[in-house]
Amino acid sequence: MHIAILTFDGYNELDSLIALGILNRVDRHDWRVSIAGPAPRMTSMNGVVIESMATLHDACAADAVIVGSGRKTREVVEDPAIMSVLRGLDPSRQLLAAQCSGTLVLAKLGLLDGVPACTDLTSKPWVVAAGVDVVNQPFYANGNVATAGGCLASHYLATWLITRLAGEPAAVEALRYVAPVGEQEEYIERALRNVNPARTPLVRA
Repeated sequence: MHIAILTFDGYNELDSLIALGILNRVDRHDWRVSIAGPAPRMTSMNGVVIESMATLHDACAADAVIVGSGRKTREVVEDPAIMSVLRGLDPSRQLLAAQCSGTLVLAKLGLLDGVPACTDLTSKPWVVAAGVDVVNQPFYANGNVATAGGCLASHYLATWLITRLAGEPAAVEALRYVAPVGEQEEYIERALRNVNPARTPLVRA
């Protein structure tokens, strides 16, 4: 089971690294979580340098993909070399998730056509301009595609992916490990409520 977190220059550490940390709490021998980038190294919006663990081609073959956000996402979607590779992403055989401006990437790939989506307030105008109906909530999933808005919504994407790939008990265990002491049950309940479409109504912006 391979989960790739797409990470580009100018990336937001909270998007890529929180998801990486929570996803790696799953104790399965076949479970692998990778930072996937277009270059050997990427520098974050705050100067943190990280090495790629997988390529964009690897991500297109992964079981699940998170598209992280960052300051240069609008440059990413205008880069034909990157976008031509990412056209290999396919929700018919993969779980696809995007955080904040990462939602713009899915939109430009045509993967959000007719589907409501979440993003952060800064990225919202770009996503709306791409023809996407942005909703006023931290997480929304439609089939095999999920989006989240706000840096600290990272754990919703991680919870959704773990629930889909390893089951709700595995998600609960991972969240219990990372949640603040004394607030575990509150964090777990809120995360499960947000990622379960039967419990979460759609809120229009």
